Amino acid sequence: MTYPNILVFVDFPSDDVNAARAFYAEVFGWEVEDRIADTFARIVPGQNQKIDDGTQGPSGNLHMGISNAADMRPRPPSAPSEPTQLNPGGRAVRAWIMVSEDDSFERILDTAVRLGGTELWRNHFWKEFGGANASFMDPWGNQLMLWQHLDGVEVDEDTHEVIGEANIPDGWTIE
Repeated sequence: MTYPNILVFVDFPSDDVNAARAFYAEVFGWEVEDRIADTFARIVPGQNQKIDDGTQGPSGNLHMGISNAADMRPRPPSAPSEPTQLNPGGRAVRAWIMVSEDDSFERILDTAVRLGGTELWRNHFWKEFGGANASFMDPWGNQLMLWQHLDGVEVDEDTHEVIGEANIPDGWTIE
């Protein structure tokens, strides 16, 4: 293979596309477009991915979708429409979101909880990849992992491991 397979799109299943649109727009500040009424919405985070010097490069940020779990198109007309419910307590989408320097775990988690999400944890540092993380479950059972690099923590670009000692804030969990 000369070029790898790449991630093209991620859908967040929901039983209420309109409520999910409002939830993600407010929690992350994303533009969410209604594409097929009550069935599918497209999340457009906006702007472009940053390059090494901190400026925006030519590649736009990945678009995502919100799909109605009762009508997960596309499918052939002869295909059965089941299952048409969310999978409570089972496997669901787990998406990693790089938190902007203009935003914070606290604001995102507090907003998600206020809008019906469930905070799973905050203020955790993962030494393996040198990043701070927090997580919440949206009202439809999808897990959102928040990721951010901490100031003053140096990470090897090839291995993503912490170089030297990381100065982690008091009260954080470390793995």
